[in-house]
Amino acid sequence: MYIYKTEVLYTKTKWITDKAEESDIKELNDLINKRSQEGWELVTYSYMSASMQIRGATLITFKKAN
Repeated sequence: MYIYKTEVLYTKTKWITDKAEESDIKELNDLINKRSQEGWELVTYSYMSASMQIRGATLITFKKAN
């Protein structure tokens, strides 16, 4: 059996193309590595953006054994 944890990571600017800010990538890597050290495993992620927003966000789900 697993327990799941979902977090929202906001980006500084919306990723309109395949280019992302280096600081956003570092923040994402730091979050994944931090959760990994806590025993969480990345399950899925989804980038969320809306045409009227300036910022975007990534919805990230982790799991670990209960």
